[in-house]
Amino acid sequence: MRKEFAATMEQLATEDDSIVFITGDLGYAALESLQGKLGKRFINAGVAEQNMVGVAAGFAHKGYKVFCYSIAPFIVYRCLEQFRNDVCFHNLPVFLVGNGGGYGYGIMGSSHHTLEDIACLSGLQNANVWVPAFADEVDPVIRQIVSESRPAYLRLGFGKNAPENSYSSGSFKVIHQGETPEITIFALGPIANNVMTALAQSNELAAKVNVINALHFPLELTSDIVNLIEKAPAILVAEEHVATGGLAQQLSVQLLEKGVRMSSFKSLKAEGYPNRLYGSQAYHQKLSELDPASLTAHIHQLIIPA
Repeated sequence: MRKEFAATMEQLATEDDSIVFITGDLGYAALESLQGKLGKRFINAGVAEQNMVGVAAGFAHKGYKVFCYSIAPFIVYRCLEQFRNDVCFHNLPVFLVGNGGGYGYGIMGSSHHTLEDIACLSGLQNANVWVPAFADEVDPVIRQIVSESRPAYLRLGFGKNAPENSYSSGSFKVIHQGETPEITIFALGPIANNVMTALAQSNELAAKVNVINALHFPLELTSDIVNLIEKAPAILVAEEHVATGGLAQQLSVQLLEKGVRMSSFKSLKAEGYPNRLYGSQAYHQKLSELDPASLTAHIHQLIIPA
């Protein structure tokens, strides 16, 4: 999604003179064209993320809309206090952009993984968290972030384009509706691509499943999504994030508060490092049973016997 992000930012750079872009010494071989279009509004703050967000808050206080860019763990964990105190409490238009969410940086290990970012940021005052699942969602999400002009975090990963006939409802996007659904799958971000890969292997399986992607937090659960759940009340949540503070936990609270009827609720999430080894993103997804083959097995377990 980094390519789509850069392309949209280049367009915004020419459309809106209030856009400022600050990078934490990252983005080489990807952001040079953006730098040329922004000129002095493109700032390399160096490896100083806390200072970067403080500077961004100052620009925002003076009327600018500021993007702060780094790899996800650096933009989230290193400057959480500055984002909370300097940006969120003052409801300023500073937008954190984290590339490579979840296990995205693979073999580089836990210091470069981002498994708790939704938990850290979605509860902050005035903040919105955005987790696109598909490449063609990046442009409209960025434009909405700029239009809303409030604190935001954008978690970028890798995804194909959204399936045809997808539609948005509240915080969610419905990306697949089975002909005779029994199971409602809620996916966070690019894990939705794994779910769709699993369903593509079997038309019979695809007919039993509805797939809904969670696009942003705080969650807004609409009556349309509730109706889909009530018709397919076995829920499976798949997310490349730890259980605490993630999609499954926040969704379950919404469902309980609204009294939504469920027949079962199963959560698949990032399991950390159960064997104390590092590998590719696909390797860690498999350990957490978030790969297409494991998802297929879990879907079969939830199907109601004939």
